[in-house]
Amino acid sequence: MTLSLSAARNIHLAAQGLLTPHKKRASKQSVLDTIAQMGLLQIDTIHVVARSPYLVLWSRLGDYQPEWLDQHLAEGSLFEYWSHEACFLPIESFGRYRRQMLNPEGLGWKYNERWLRDNQQHVDHIIKHIKQFGECRSADFERQDGKSGGWWEWKPEKRSLEVLFTLGKVMVARRERFQRVYDLTERVHPTWNDKRDLRPLKETQQAQVLDAVKALGICKASWIGDYYRMKKLDAHLRPDHLVDQGLLCATEVDRWGETAYYHPAQQSLIEQAAAGQLRATHSSLLSPFDPVVWDRKRASDLFAFDYKLECYTPEAKRRYGYFCLPILRRGKLIGRLDAKAHRKQGVMEIKALYLEDGVASSDALAKDLAKTLQAFAAWHQTPSVKIEQCTDKALKKNLIALLKT
Repeated sequence: MTLSLSAARNIHLAAQGLLTPHKKRASKQSVLDTIAQMGLLQIDTIHVVARSPYLVLWSRLGDYQPEWLDQHLAEGSLFEYWSHEACFLPIESFGRYRRQMLNPEGLGWKYNERWLRDNQQHVDHIIKHIKQFGECRSADFERQDGKSGGWWEWKPEKRSLEVLFTLGKVMVARRERFQRVYDLTERVHPTWNDKRDLRPLKETQQAQVLDAVKALGICKASWIGDYYRMKKLDAHLRPDHLVDQGLLCATEVDRWGETAYYHPAQQSLIEQAAAGQLRATHSSLLSPFDPVVWDRKRASDLFAFDYKLECYTPEAKRRYGYFCLPILRRGKLIGRLDAKAHRKQGVMEIKALYLEDGVASSDALAKDLAKTLQAFAAWHQTPSVKIEQCTDKALKKNLIALLKT
């Protein structure tokens, strides 16, 4: 069986919850179910529009209450740790990350053993403080060294909290205005016991690989490790080996030129796609940290979409904008837009809107995009949409007219 590239795209979007609009009105449980389906929800603090984790959920659920995510964290249904990057994760997957907490040497800049060794007194002070006074934020400690507090000049208390977090000594109990509030791990996750619950390393690694393939829907072997930021996969974790064990399945995708892999749980999706029964009907805007686009090579292979986040690029060298959002329309990535929410004024500013080469403007495209922009703006509580620039003049004219009605 050889699947078409469009079928592979639809399988991937279905696995990610982006093939069709969410069928029911979003609920608090929908938030948890969506994160479980993706396996993780990456965290980022940029907020020219809604912060990324909330935006990723909106792309899939539509209108929902962002505080539901915060509540799940505070109630212990989710936890935070390093995964693809810093992520919200289902509490059921805690065991997979526990071994990483206990052996963090491979986490690079996220764990500085030398700093820990040289500043053990600061770390001990933080532990003692939390034991005595309970949960705390980095902001609870006044800076004493007169420095500005830039990215690489964190005060010792913040560095200590970050190290303790990476070591699994403390966890994020909740967030307060998106600031982490830390407490001892045994208080945040009291039902966990290392001696009783810790699983063998090979078992947890295998579960991670299988879940990555499941979340991707269908994939090349080279895509798997990046999803959870695993290092080069050992022989027992290679997808061909897992196929031999019956834990993964193999097929082919037109023009890939290599084996495609999928999880047995996605068998019905594969069969529907092969029969031409998977139709992409959902249109939305995606966060730059959405799993669909965070792997630049994968986005290029699946969607012929070359995407780079430019917020870390000097302004003069940006091509598209500070926080450009990919535009998903019915199974394709057809463009991107640079937006900013002016919340006090109730205005969603579209600084620039770009269509991909080869995407033709049409009345149908304008209607889909206008509907998406209206929903996006309404959810941000910025009901007025203002379009500054658009690479297609006819599309801009159409959108302005549709958004006025």
